[in-house]
Amino acid sequence: MNEQNPSSAKVRVDLDARSYDIEIGPGLIARAGTLIAERLGERQMVIVTDSNVGPLYAEALQESLGAAGHGGRTIQIDAGEQSKSFAYLEGLLDDLLEEGLERGTVLIALGGGVIGDLTGFAASIALRGVEFVQIPTTLLAQVDSSVGGKTAINSPHGKNLIGSFYQPRLVIADTDTLRTLPPREMLAGYAEVVKYGLLGDAGFFAWLEDNGTALVAGDPSAQTRAIMRSCEMKAEIVNQDERETGRRALLNLGHTFAHALEAETGFGEGLLHGEAVAIGMILAFELSAQLGLCPGEDAARVRAHFEAVGLPTTFPSHPGGGWNSATLLDHMRRDKKVQAGKITFILTHGIGDAFITNDVDPTQVAALLDGQAAAA
Repeated sequence: MNEQNPSSAKVRVDLDARSYDIEIGPGLIARAGTLIAERLGERQMVIVTDSNVGPLYAEALQESLGAAGHGGRTIQIDAGEQSKSFAYLEGLLDDLLEEGLERGTVLIALGGGVIGDLTGFAASIALRGVEFVQIPTTLLAQVDSSVGGKTAINSPHGKNLIGSFYQPRLVIADTDTLRTLPPREMLAGYAEVVKYGLLGDAGFFAWLEDNGTALVAGDPSAQTRAIMRSCEMKAEIVNQDERETGRRALLNLGHTFAHALEAETGFGEGLLHGEAVAIGMILAFELSAQLGLCPGEDAARVRAHFEAVGLPTTFPSHPGGGWNSATLLDHMRRDKKVQAGKITFILTHGIGDAFITNDVDPTQVAALLDGQAAAA
């Protein structure tokens, strides 16, 4: 791949017998049938998609699968975060089993993070496990949720609390799908791209400061390079810590705050996941600065970059009338990363140097949250 003007790339997730490739580039949905056949042979396929993505890409994917000798059909569910639920999981499993799901059938998740998480979880438990392929169609899913094998649904108690680690057999990130992404969704995905620079690659963050605006505006070269680097970093971390017992938790930079914000806003359209992560990363840097762990100018630089590209940097309007630090901390205490009753935070010594800690005084977190709430 040309480093200065990349058009396509391949990243390997190296997990011994569970290893797989991430194919990145334009026009890959048209080649998906062949890419899958090269790895899995001719198989029966079930495409799982949603009401937004299905009308755009399901037919082209079906044609690609058929041309490569695969049989299959499509299941379309409602778009939106509400589909990551027990009710939709049960409906999907009933549909699969009623139509005669076999252990040799391959599920294909065609869509964003919701479809990827739901389909992956269904694949992990149907018939005690069938194979699945990720075809992520959002920037957020291409750089984050489709890679690494985390699958889950939400609970009234919190986000992604019910799920499994279950790796796909292949990830196909067709960058052409980003052309149909609404600007707000593109920005939400971009927050997860920035995360990789902030947690472990200061040079990548500096590159994003120069190229981020072009990336979110649709520059294909910038998009491919950013997706490639993000996937490289995630693959490296997953290779070392597949089940998040240590270093993989760094990928949750900003997420402890973000999931609390999402829970308080009802996991709805009022605050997208990537928007919450952007706010959460700013809070993580500002908390680190207040604790004397991180230079204040680094925290200011992070906030300035998100402002420059158009991501939110302050709390949104509260659906119930006002933000409360005690309520947000209560949401954090239900997070799946809590250990011995202590909230896990990903903090930082500076841009590109994140670390994991359970040793943060909740009163200092509350003071930070109260300050943000007052400014909202």
